[in-house]
Amino acid sequence: MSTTPTPTASKAPAPPPRSVLTDPTFLRLWAGTTASGLATWALPFVLGLAVLHRDLDAAGLGLVLAARTVGFLAAVAVGGVLADRHSRRAVVLWSALAAAAAAPLLAAGLGRSLVLMTAAAALAGAGQGACRPAFQALTAETVAPERRQQANAAMTMSVRGSTLAGPALTALLAALLDVPTLLLGIGLLWLVAALVPGRGSIAAAVTATATTPTAAATATADPAPRGGFRAEFLEGIREARRHPWFLAGLGALVAVIALGYSATSVALPLISRDRYGTEWVLAAAMTAYTVGALGGALLIARLRPRSQGWAAFAGLAAYGVAPLSLMLPVHPFVVVAAYAVAGIGIELFNVPWFTATQREVAPDKLARVSSLDFLVSYGLAPVGLALIAPAIEHFGVTAVLATCATACFLVPAAAALVPTARHFARTAPTAKE
Repeated sequence: MSTTPTPTASKAPAPPPRSVLTDPTFLRLWAGTTASGLATWALPFVLGLAVLHRDLDAAGLGLVLAARTVGFLAAVAVGGVLADRHSRRAVVLWSALAAAAAAPLLAAGLGRSLVLMTAAAALAGAGQGACRPAFQALTAETVAPERRQQANAAMTMSVRGSTLAGPALTALLAALLDVPTLLLGIGLLWLVAALVPGRGSIAAAVTATATTPTAAATATADPAPRGGFRAEFLEGIREARRHPWFLAGLGALVAVIALGYSATSVALPLISRDRYGTEWVLAAAMTAYTVGALGGALLIARLRPRSQGWAAFAGLAAYGVAPLSLMLPVHPFVVVAAYAVAGIGIELFNVPWFTATQREVAPDKLARVSSLDFLVSYGLAPVGLALIAPAIEHFGVTAVLATCATACFLVPAAAALVPTARHFARTAPTAKE
């Protein structure tokens, strides 16, 4: 008698996670973030057009843009506290609505009242600043942990894509519309940012808590009574200090932005004019940087280095090739290639950095820690820009570029030596992870 062998039970392999781009909730969040990025980028460009049309002078432009920066820095810390205290979706809604309300005020003040324009710009900056940490925390609520790196790559690609396509689009619209109408269009973009994103998923937040022991301990403990704003902000600082890799990364990022990025922003136009005698090098280098950043985001969406922290710091250090190329008498194509490498490297840092912050930081403190990131990096960038030009006049462009290139290489390397920096985690990942 023949027998049929009994099949042995086998565990089917787990299906790969779906692409985050197939998730309607994330796509709504991505659309809102993209709209806010376009609006943020477009405002200084449109105000520049107002100067060309003589509706605003150069001093007025500087005052309005400074007011926007002050509003951003004042609101980003407040937004972090509010986004941890209340619904992140509600913070995005009201901050984006505030920025939208600033647009018609800017249009009303154009050519009539610089005081009104300055106040409106401060309001626009406050709306922009308050929504940034809320968007970061909302991403963690919306996207499951295994898909967050892909989600953050998609977010940064929208920012870089806006930078690349925005000038041509705005120039085209400027040929058809006047400046007040363009300002109202910026308000419409902020309305999209306010109304389109959906509410975060509680399931994603629960999964995140389960995958991070320190976050789980915080979430399962009895909630402490709410303190004042200052107490809650200081609580966010204490949470950041619990992660040495975060403090090291923030220090490296500040060095690259305040020194490397500031130096190249000031020196590139000068060298393009004086050494190469053409504006083509300036335009090509900046375009190459953006294209490189897009390529870096595409790469890191799928790349999973075993030592992600070290790989990220190596990418950040790659920015040093940009000032290095400007201090040497090289062919202009070498400068363009160096900027492309710098763009790739900056996203090889940014995407794992955002993903690790969303994974490691306690969920109820994520927005406050993210606000520290934006506050320090954005806050010190204007300081670097203000100091680089006098330094170049006093020490010479070559000495300043050499110093900044050295800092871009050495500071991230030193940050990589900090405990927990290798994996951007307090504990090393297991072989399964």
